[in-house]
Amino acid sequence: MGRDLFPLFPEETALASRLLGYAIDELCTADPEDRLNRTEFTQPALFVVNALATLKRRRDTETPPVATAGHSLGEYNALFAAGVFDLATGLQLVKERAALMARAPEGGMAAVIGLRKADVERTLQERGLEAIDIANLNAPTQVVISGPRNEIAAAQPVFEGAGARMYVILKVSGAFHSRSMTPAANEFARFLEPFSFASPRVPVIANATAQPYESDVIKLNLARQINSPVRWVESIQYLIERHPDATFEEVGPGNVLTGLLSKIRATTAFGPSLQA
Repeated sequence: MGRDLFPLFPEETALASRLLGYAIDELCTADPEDRLNRTEFTQPALFVVNALATLKRRRDTETPPVATAGHSLGEYNALFAAGVFDLATGLQLVKERAALMARAPEGGMAAVIGLRKADVERTLQERGLEAIDIANLNAPTQVVISGPRNEIAAAQPVFEGAGARMYVILKVSGAFHSRSMTPAANEFARFLEPFSFASPRVPVIANATAQPYESDVIKLNLARQINSPVRWVESIQYLIERHPDATFEEVGPGNVLTGLLSKIRATTAFGPSLQA
């Protein structure tokens, strides 16, 4: 991840390594100490690589985005792309966010594939799975749940019995985007108090609201995102509705969001087919 980007941006890579206290290029491309799967390292790594991808896009094309959105940690890159903060500030925020989330109680997450949000909610309620929250609304029939690790494991036969096509326990260290992250969200809100942010140059769609960021709620949205569901389906539908002729471009490694876009687009009643 980022192997082709680090040589293109040596100053930014050096800055990130200095702020983090370790070589970010070595972590991403070699990971000699096997740390990349720990969220306190994963989040800064993703932010840096996506930020460099954004800088490369900015260098290679004269066409600015009409709007930006990012999934979970990617929202920080969407804000960076919209000029809300610079690389150093964004990395400070992500480093603290990751550290706070890493200190949260151990938990787990699972992707429930083949059931809609209402089906997942009904199953949680009817089967008494009260400690589990909905964390990500990734696609119309792809819902991620989050909660105590033992309950996430125990819920697998329940959802398979309820008609889920797949139940995939995710390789994460915590119950992200759930109530167990509330102490982290509150502490992050206090951390954000002294920061000042620029107004977005283009609309940035917030995970927590599926609406554009406003200048006076940037800090609120960043804090609440930690313990709120990622409303990705609604976010994409918002963009499709307001920009029906737009082309979606996934910036950064992988094509997971492009795949989700196709699933959302297939069930969206308005607007022509978009290119991803």
